Amino acid sequence: MIRLLQPWWLLTLLPVFALAALYVWRQRHRRAYAMRFTNVDLLRTLAPRGLGWRRHVGAVVLLLCLLTLATATARPAIDTREPLERATVMLAIDVSLSMQADDVTPNRLQAAQEAAKQFVSELPETYNLGLVSFAKSANVLVPPTKDRSAVTAAIDGLVLAEATATGEAVFTCLEAIRSVPADGAAGIPPARIVLLSDGFRTAGRSVEEAAAAAQAANVPVSTIAFGTDAGQVDIGGQVQRVPVDRLALADLAETTEGYFYEAASVTELKQVYQDMGSSIGFRTEPREITQWYAGVALLLALAAAGASLLWTSRIL
Repeated sequence: MIRLLQPWWLLTLLPVFALAALYVWRQRHRRAYAMRFTNVDLLRTLAPRGLGWRRHVGAVVLLLCLLTLATATARPAIDTREPLERATVMLAIDVSLSMQADDVTPNRLQAAQEAAKQFVSELPETYNLGLVSFAKSANVLVPPTKDRSAVTAAIDGLVLAEATATGEAVFTCLEAIRSVPADGAAGIPPARIVLLSDGFRTAGRSVEEAAAAAQAANVPVSTIAFGTDAGQVDIGGQVQRVPVDRLALADLAETTEGYFYEAASVTELKQVYQDMGSSIGFRTEPREITQWYAGVALLLALAAAGASLLWTSRIL
């Protein structure tokens, strides 16, 4: 079924209809003028045999050409069903103040940002990718999308804040995964969560609750620990030790059947999604066919010119 993306452009048909009306009026006026010459027998000897209906062919085809061009300005389109991969990966990055510790070069946050951007560059383009940052609360910075540049830009723009709500990060990722449109497919899409943190939860729901929720949703959570036991930061003029909670991060990964890493290489990170599977939905998208109309108009213009040359030895 053909539909118009900008139907108001059909107003351009009005001048074409006006031109058609003018042509009809002009032909009727011409016949009336011809009838004033009453000596028909003499007229036949003076004037050559007329073209009859053929003299209208060029004009009619030209008007059809203009009608087609005017319709093309309204951007005609047909609906097509496009397959859409629903498999989704959510990145959750810890932006708590402890992530400014420089026991990892240049510091924990920047190391996490680099690892995250490497992961983004390696993830297959067909997968959806979203980004969550978490400190005292968790926030969706980029909902699941295939736009990798949006995710990379958001990673570069991460800002530190107080507290660490690791459990909330997992719950927020699960909500984002459920928001992926079904598009005709059944259930939530195949999904993975990759959580980058230095550990210790200080706010929000517990890591155990989050692990149980992810396990129930069949969404593995892979965790990457950044930092060492010797890490420390200056908060409010006081130096505080910020060791890494490897045990909590490892338990979260194990409970949900994900992977736990301390120094994650690109090769290791590929394990996160290599067995994820696929879920294909279908989205109806308009496919513009303006070029078809332009092509038909060109053929009609050539036909009008050809008919005029054939029967009148001139182009219209």
